[in-house]
Amino acid sequence: MSAWRVAWLIARKDLRVERRSRVVTNQVVPFAGVTMVIFAFALDSDAVLQRVAPGLVWLATMFSLLVLVQRSFAIETDDGALDAMRVAGVDARAIFLGKAIALAAELVALELILLFAAVILYGQSIAAGSVVLLVTTLVAATCGLAAVGTLYGGLAAGFRGRETLLPLLTLPAVAPVLIGATRAVEAALGTAGAVVSDGWPWVGLLTVFAVAFGVGGSLAFGPLIDE
Repeated sequence: MSAWRVAWLIARKDLRVERRSRVVTNQVVPFAGVTMVIFAFALDSDAVLQRVAPGLVWLATMFSLLVLVQRSFAIETDDGALDAMRVAGVDARAIFLGKAIALAAELVALELILLFAAVILYGQSIAAGSVVLLVTTLVAATCGLAAVGTLYGGLAAGFRGRETLLPLLTLPAVAPVLIGATRAVEAALGTAGAVVSDGWPWVGLLTVFAVAFGVGGSLAFGPLIDE
């Protein structure tokens, strides 16, 4: 089978596991929702909340990313499935792509929920002319987050204390996504007088980041998990 076919089968397997366990719906979404509500209580100012709402959405997404990645690789390592796939000769690039695709699908669903929560909790509004920028930002940022999460999730999976190692590796690496996605969403929502044209350079940054980690991750994933 081609690497893309194997990657699709792995992605389907991960999504099937999620559908049966419902970790995203029962744990990750409530966690992200509580995070958004806590931010609202902590800031306690409508003007401030409207200004920082895009950043809060992506902060909640990144905190939830850690939970999703740990869950994804805990399933593989607890029963030796990851080692079994490597022993069976499954291409490491296919494993990386499959797990990244599944993670990206879960992140997209979560991000849509968080954007809806921002509209409700923080009084945001989405203009029709900014939908293209908003969708492009979500796609580019999600691809970058999925690539980073899969790469460092595979690296941390083989170590003791991976629950604390993963945040130390992942959060600094996704800082460009936090900055770029926040600025692009600010432009899409018109926060602080930003206009749609201000967001496209940040989308370019997100795209370069996603491509770099996507290509680099697919090449480095095999040696990392083999070690």
